[in-house]
Amino acid sequence: MAIVNGQGLLVIERILRDRDGIWRQVIAERDLKELTTQMLASSAASLACYGAVLGSSHSLAQALSSAIKLPLLFLATLAICLPTLYLFNLVFGARLSVMQAVSLIMVSITVTSVLTLAFAPISLFFLITANNYAFFSLLNVCILLLTAIVGLRFLTLGMRALNAHQEQADAARRSVELALAADASRLAENAPPVPVGVGAAAAAPASTTSAASPTAANGAVSALPAAESSDDIRPWDLVPAPRSAPPAPARFSGVASERPASMTLLYIWILLFGFVGTQLAWTLRPFFGSPGQPFAFFRPIDGTFYGAIFSTIGGLVGG
Repeated sequence: MAIVNGQGLLVIERILRDRDGIWRQVIAERDLKELTTQMLASSAASLACYGAVLGSSHSLAQALSSAIKLPLLFLATLAICLPTLYLFNLVFGARLSVMQAVSLIMVSITVTSVLTLAFAPISLFFLITANNYAFFSLLNVCILLLTAIVGLRFLTLGMRALNAHQEQADAARRSVELALAADASRLAENAPPVPVGVGAAAAAPASTTSAASPTAANGAVSALPAAESSDDIRPWDLVPAPRSAPPAPARFSGVASERPASMTLLYIWILLFGFVGTQLAWTLRPFFGSPGQPFAFFRPIDGTFYGAIFSTIGGLVGG
């Protein structure tokens, strides 16, 4: 938690105070490994502290177990869902690098984890004063849901900043290409016609040119071929050479054009992230520890989280 950057700020302070600077750093892909390491350490420490509060409702062993499993829950969900986000962006034409994707998601997880740590004193207060397992569980589920929404908001803001940068870069690239094409066309239009006989006149000896042209004595070189009389001048020698075709517009030699990442795709991925996360939380349970039951690091896997929810709702309706 006490990891600071070069400016002496905690990484969460950088995210909250200078989010535009964070987006610029991600866009430029500058020191992303260091930034990601800071966010990873901050998130793991914050989630471990909050997990200890959750497990303290049962026993010390459950508190230590939850302190390990809560960071594992978020990081394992990230590892499972990251390839989907990266490959989907490639399929739809975006050029989001792996480190950029990891950094954006880690910003979201860092905000979520540090906000949950900020709620830890409130959760601990109700644990001591209310001592009601059902209320304590519901309270903390609501806290995790609220902080996750805020954290995912940062993910969408970061992706929008990345898209805005790509659109500006593409607009600047198109302007450069149009300017280069216009310059090439202007040069082609202003090029003077070249007579066919210029090459022969330039190759003729100086003495012959002087005898054939009355202007040679004044220092001017005739554009006509050397001849004994005007009858020797052929009409087609005076026809200008055809002007060559304008050169093809110059292509900008910079980075290839990039398509902005699809925000609709991002929202679908967020739903997938939540779907996987809730099922993984069901697999890693318990986090609170039911009163009256012995400590267990894991419960037996019996179905899915959503199946348990539907069974609970069915039992309530039937009862």
